[in-house]
Amino acid sequence: MHGDTAASLHVLVLVGVATILGFYAGGLARRVKLPSIIGYMFLGVLLGPSLLNLFPEAVSDGLAFITELALGFVAFSIGAELSFASLKRQGWGIVSIILSESFAAFLVVLGLVYAVTRDLPMALIFGAMAPASAPAGTVAVIQEYKAKGNLTKALYAVVGFDDGLAIVIFGLAAACAKSLLVNEATGAATSILPALWPPLKEIAASLAVGGVLAVVFGWLQSRITRSADTFILLFGFVVLATGLSIQWHLSLILTNMVIGCVLVNTRREAAVHRVTAPLLEVMPLLFVLFFCLAGTHLKLAALPALGAVGVTYIIARSAGLIGGAWVGGRLGRVDDKVRKYVGLGILSQAGVAIGLSLIVRHEFGILATSQGIEHAARIGESVLTTVTATCIFFEVIGPICTKIALKKAGEI
Repeated sequence: MHGDTAASLHVLVLVGVATILGFYAGGLARRVKLPSIIGYMFLGVLLGPSLLNLFPEAVSDGLAFITELALGFVAFSIGAELSFASLKRQGWGIVSIILSESFAAFLVVLGLVYAVTRDLPMALIFGAMAPASAPAGTVAVIQEYKAKGNLTKALYAVVGFDDGLAIVIFGLAAACAKSLLVNEATGAATSILPALWPPLKEIAASLAVGGVLAVVFGWLQSRITRSADTFILLFGFVVLATGLSIQWHLSLILTNMVIGCVLVNTRREAAVHRVTAPLLEVMPLLFVLFFCLAGTHLKLAALPALGAVGVTYIIARSAGLIGGAWVGGRLGRVDDKVRKYVGLGILSQAGVAIGLSLIVRHEFGILATSQGIEHAARIGESVLTTVTATCIFFEVIGPICTKIALKKAGEI
């Protein structure tokens, strides 16, 4: 019945209702000392297929462009915080943290999942999922509480750059897993080098496209004085960058991040402020819609499927990210508060990980069909189900941990 009701309502009615209710759900979350986005997400779960089904899958999929657009603006705002002068002040420490937390999460998940399953190809794929974070959750909490300080700058840098590294790690691990599966089925050795080319090409092309758009945007923006006009231009470029990324299979996060990064490193502070100030007014609305729609995709029915692998993945990923960030901070000699709390601020996981798990299911499904490797199909299904379920946990706990980290660091 609920599905029929949703089908009879125009999609704009649903978006309007979600925006209004989301505004109040966020306020309710704040009253119980939680970040607003937890309220938006729970509203999404309530309106989605898991409960009322006012947002059936077809409607949520049809509104995917809102999610992509919001991610584009999130990525741009991360880039606009990555001043090379500021990063230089933080120095090697940030690079050390990014490398340590990403590889530690990969290796800890790989080791523990293998210990539980004794299945090396599956353990490699789960390990490859672990470094991917969800920058939207971290950025939303930073902006909601107007956080400022060294930890805040470190969080912007880490969630901005670790997705690029996650894509490389995933490409390498998926290539190794496929090679193992083919060897297992045929006994013939296969090369993993050809499989490394696509992720590296994706990153290089994303940086190139973002760089070209950034130069054109900077040139046009320098001829505009009114703040409202600047925002119209920015909106057009973020939509264009996001659209090109989707069409050409690039990373929309990296492409938009480059535009913000080039802007903040080539323009004066006043010019950067003219671009970013209107963005701060619009982002809360995008966050309401983004996290409400994210909530509609969270299927509570997936939670019972967690099992031993899911619980192992949650514990191992959390330990890898927090422990790895601490070790990276220690090696890079960063501030005490950055070393202690940066790992807590990067636990959110959603879109990128689910996207990678869909790629696994698709590619391993092809491997199963074309070469009759049933093991590959089982891994694809297991990874998709488990990552979807664990993302529910990380999307709820991640923003709460980010708030705790910022509060303990005294930056709220």
